[in-house]
Amino acid sequence: MLQIEKSVAVITGGSGGIGKALAEFWLKAGGKVVIADVQEKALLACAEELKAHGAEVATLVCNVTREEDCARLADLAIERFGAINLVAPFAGITDDAMLLKTDRETGKVVGKMSLQQFQRVIDINLTGVFLTVRECVERMINHDCRGLICLVSSTGSLGTAGQLNYSSSKAAMSVMPKVLTAEFFRRNIADKIRCMAVAPGYVGTQMVKAIDEKVLGKIIEQVPIGRLIEPEEVVSLVAELYRNEAMAGETVFIHGGLRLGSKG
Repeated sequence: MLQIEKSVAVITGGSGGIGKALAEFWLKAGGKVVIADVQEKALLACAEELKAHGAEVATLVCNVTREEDCARLADLAIERFGAINLVAPFAGITDDAMLLKTDRETGKVVGKMSLQQFQRVIDINLTGVFLTVRECVERMINHDCRGLICLVSSTGSLGTAGQLNYSSSKAAMSVMPKVLTAEFFRRNIADKIRCMAVAPGYVGTQMVKAIDEKVLGKIIEQVPIGRLIEPEEVVSLVAELYRNEAMAGETVFIHGGLRLGSKG
């Protein structure tokens, strides 16, 4: 079993939501964190809050779609703390739209998801994860680090109408642990570096809680446990996956029993 104390977590999308909750948890458990976000103001504000839970915090303004930024992030962790033990590439966005929008009266197409809408989500949610993981794992191997790559998938990976871009990116997160575990096995490092993914349902982040009350009520009606998943509950799962070295190559859902209907 791995111990969080003194271990180093690299977290993208770290200024809010699940990323921030993970950073708080890690520091309280005696770990060290490197948090990255593209929004500098939010990142600095988050860092100040986190220092109340522990002094071992490093920050980097980082665009995960840029190779050089991801390389700088991995280097910062090694230079500042000497290791990388948990890689949590949590930076992600949504930009919802139907593939095609039709007129209710004529049935003719009057709109469609733009290439920009599709590409931007794929760039951040998929390419950004690829680059973050690639650069961090390179340093983990070269510096003889032991730990976990923990990706974030979603119940959206099962297919949600209006989220072709997002669902596609999250479906990719569900298969990546199998691919990376197979590659690590071939390189004889699967006992040292593991990959897992967590797949949350509707999580009670500030963004979700800001949704119109009636809309949010309809969302919660679909959740068997009758409420949103708390960020801390997702973080608790991530921590257990880190500690338990028998967990590798799989995706674990945490959604309160949610099942998507035929209308997604």
